[in-house]
Amino acid sequence: MGTYVSDSRLFRDQFSTPRMREIFSDENCVQKWLDVEAALAKVQARLGVIPAAAAEVIIAHCKVELLDLDAMKLEMDRTSHPIVPLLRAVQKVCPPGDAAEYIHYGATTQDIMDTGVVLQVREGLDEIDAAMKALLAAASALAQKHRSTTMAGRSHGQQALPITFGFKAAGWAAEIARNMDRLRELRGRFLVGSFAGAIGTLAALGEQGDAVQRGLFAELGLGETLITWHTARDIMAELACTLAICTATVGRIAHEIYSLQKTEFSELEEPFSPGKVGSSTMPHKRNPPACEGIIALARAVRAIVPQAVECVMADHERDKVVLQSEREFTSRLMCMTHAAVVKGGAVLRGLTVRADKMERNLWALDGLLMSEPVMFKLGKKFGKQEAHEMVYEICMHAFEHGQPLRDALLANNTVAAALTPEEIDAMLDPHSYIGMAEEFVDRVVAGVAHKL
Repeated sequence: MGTYVSDSRLFRDQFSTPRMREIFSDENCVQKWLDVEAALAKVQARLGVIPAAAAEVIIAHCKVELLDLDAMKLEMDRTSHPIVPLLRAVQKVCPPGDAAEYIHYGATTQDIMDTGVVLQVREGLDEIDAAMKALLAAASALAQKHRSTTMAGRSHGQQALPITFGFKAAGWAAEIARNMDRLRELRGRFLVGSFAGAIGTLAALGEQGDAVQRGLFAELGLGETLITWHTARDIMAELACTLAICTATVGRIAHEIYSLQKTEFSELEEPFSPGKVGSSTMPHKRNPPACEGIIALARAVRAIVPQAVECVMADHERDKVVLQSEREFTSRLMCMTHAAVVKGGAVLRGLTVRADKMERNLWALDGLLMSEPVMFKLGKKFGKQEAHEMVYEICMHAFEHGQPLRDALLANNTVAAALTPEEIDAMLDPHSYIGMAEEFVDRVVAGVAHKL
């Protein structure tokens, strides 16, 4: 196994995706640095800060495939610096002359690296957005398909009242849609450039500093900032918090499926195909490894949040400690989030819904599931609180003695005098007591349609 699971040839696809590994590869990281340097040169040439000819040379040679990354790594080790080796590598591949002297003009290392990370994250968020849309589509489709599939709703791990599976899936869809809103709102605050010079004042560029900054951000398609964010790391913390919420939602869905796949429930099952092995010693096992993996990813992403929030407490105007911390967790954050959402979508699209087992479980309590409608019916004659006490005593007796609720109700003289057997049978039918479950499904499906 690799030093980290996303680098492992065996385990990497359980904790990341090929596309996200590509986005956060060394090659793409360096290319993003070069993209910033090239855009800076282009804007500065347009404003007359550097010669146009020099900018053309710089732009032509800001390509990662022209650089020797192994040699650059050795230079980083020697200098204990990331961007100076980059600049020297570009100078080395440029033709003779002074053109390369104008690269990185008025910038500081953190400008290039922060903006480069933003560009990488933007690519990553595009992938996560697409995966979230697919996840939402799958949840919405389940809600529609099972709008009227009645099942036991549960609270505190116990059967409570009837719902429909479509109602449960609609709850998932609504939560996913809110997370998509969070991601959209995050973009406005996160996708901003960093170009402020050595201490954040743009002093090296004098009166042209503001024009260069605005031009650079426009060239890169990034938002402007009111002031430097060299040590204002709240946007990185918000990224971590938002993605943790997104993965927690997928983790919640996966955990629900995991729970309802237990043998005693057997109401749901994650996608199964011939050849999928549950155990090396128990051939009968049909385990939920995809859901287990998603739950683990959600926990791992959540664990990044304290580290990201800690980085908000940066020191003075520059603080490399927090930058090193962010460098360690940003790719993990993005890789695991994307993996969780992609896997979640696959699980929902291939989910097996066993309506027959849901129907079986509706009757597992021999009618006790329907105590509420009985209580409200009796409450019209005796008052709600008195009816509650009455039905409570009957239910507890029925539970302790293994007696069907129908029999227990008819055995009670007060209830038997107030309700006919036919009325009791009607009240004990779980399909007749799903409230507005179907209407809520319709409301959610219509409400999220514009996001698909």
